[in-house]
Amino acid sequence: MIRKLMLAGMMLGLCTLPIAAAHAAMKQGPVTVEANEMEVLEGGKQAIFRGAVDAVRDDGHIKADKMVVDYQDAKQPDGTSKSEISSMDATGNVTITTKTQLITGEWAKMNVNDNTLLVGGNVKVVQGKTVLTGPKLSVDLNTDRTVMSGGRVKGSFVPK
Repeated sequence: MIRKLMLAGMMLGLCTLPIAAAHAAMKQGPVTVEANEMEVLEGGKQAIFRGAVDAVRDDGHIKADKMVVDYQDAKQPDGTSKSEISSMDATGNVTITTKTQLITGEWAKMNVNDNTLLVGGNVKVVQGKTVLTGPKLSVDLNTDRTVMSGGRVKGSFVPK
């Protein structure tokens, strides 16, 4: 169980950073996760963090009221198995901070297998003086394609 908790904590740092920062995070250091409560459901292959969840990995940081991490057993080339994160759902007052961006919303979902990130509910992205707002942010971390959609979107672009 401790190994799975450590894995969940390590992967939180990998699977919650937006756009190019997610790729750089794979080469960074350990993750620290704090929450008021943590529950592991071995049968359901989930780790649930509740209450003032705060996960930090070097320049990446995510805060939420609740974070559910799903994991699966993955067969390794040497024939052994290890647990790997398949998805992460953060809800309530979600804040994702990287070295260059601040993203806020009501919820965030990361599909590790597809390498995609969705953030929804009054989304705001701030990078320097540039601000984007809209109902939903979709990021394909494989292609670095970002789409703000779901209704009226607004951007305030300030050159450097």
